Amino acid sequence: MFIITRIPHSIKTRISAVSTYRSFRCKVEFIGGKYHVSKASLMRWNLRYDGTAKSLEDRSKRPLTPHPNAHTEAEMTKIRNLIRRNPHIGLIELYTKLRVEIGYSRHYASLYRVLRRIGFYRMPVILKKPYVPKPYLTLLCVGEKMQMDVKFVPRACYSALAASNERFYQYTVIDEASRERFIYPYREQSSYSSVDFLKRAIAYFGYVPRCVQTDNGFEFAHFKETAMVHPFDVLCSSLGIEHKLIKPRTPRHNGKVERSHRNDSERFYQDRLFYSYDDLLKQMKHYLYRSNRILSSVIDWKSPIEKRIQLVKTGYFNYTPAY
Repeated sequence: MFIITRIPHSIKTRISAVSTYRSFRCKVEFIGGKYHVSKASLMRWNLRYDGTAKSLEDRSKRPLTPHPNAHTEAEMTKIRNLIRRNPHIGLIELYTKLRVEIGYSRHYASLYRVLRRIGFYRMPVILKKPYVPKPYLTLLCVGEKMQMDVKFVPRACYSALAASNERFYQYTVIDEASRERFIYPYREQSSYSSVDFLKRAIAYFGYVPRCVQTDNGFEFAHFKETAMVHPFDVLCSSLGIEHKLIKPRTPRHNGKVERSHRNDSERFYQDRLFYSYDDLLKQMKHYLYRSNRILSSVIDWKSPIEKRIQLVKTGYFNYTPAY
């Protein structure tokens, strides 16, 4: 017993099946099992095949005679005339006029299908220009610009021993030139955590960057205009750091830190369990050491630590020492 597929057979398959049948070397049952075709279809292809591929193409299944309940030519003419004279007429109004003027007795759903078929409800095609990303100018000096963002630690990494109502957040900052990162977990996503993280990042890198780029999250900026200065901006101003906000709802402008978060999901969070905040802090510290020593193709197959040393030695740095 062979299975007949419901997927339409290709022209090449049909020609092969008919050629095999006409060679008189195989039985019909063997051909049907090999090409998954019924005997009726094979006989039909054999009668139609004249040596050209076009003869085996699917033919139109449209009926040769109109349906007995189809719209008459007089009804179609009246519908087209009403639409021509009233191009913005609605379905109910058109249905009412037909009932009054010509005694139209069909269901209004039938009228709707006719209008769809003749293109009355065809919406204009609006061609939207595809977005073409603009080239991003990556600065080559260490400390010239950093990108900062926050990542929610997946709930799947929480062990059953961890508190069910506790949430952890990973703060990340990355140097654009060297791709060196600093990450640190927090129990809350707030302006206090952002200020504390920037201080820890400066202590880790050993220098104060010229610019820090973030998104428009509440932990970095206010939602609406206000006379109050955000605590993160207060710290940046005191340290001489330019705080740059990206365009709202465009995470691609912070692409380097967003891409590093995807690497974290694949390399770190995919197969880890955290039993407490202290356990997460310990494991993240070891992962930070490893991630900054992984080779990357975008920095000439060097690790972020090696790239930073190379740029500093060649004079490509622009920062203020932290001490």
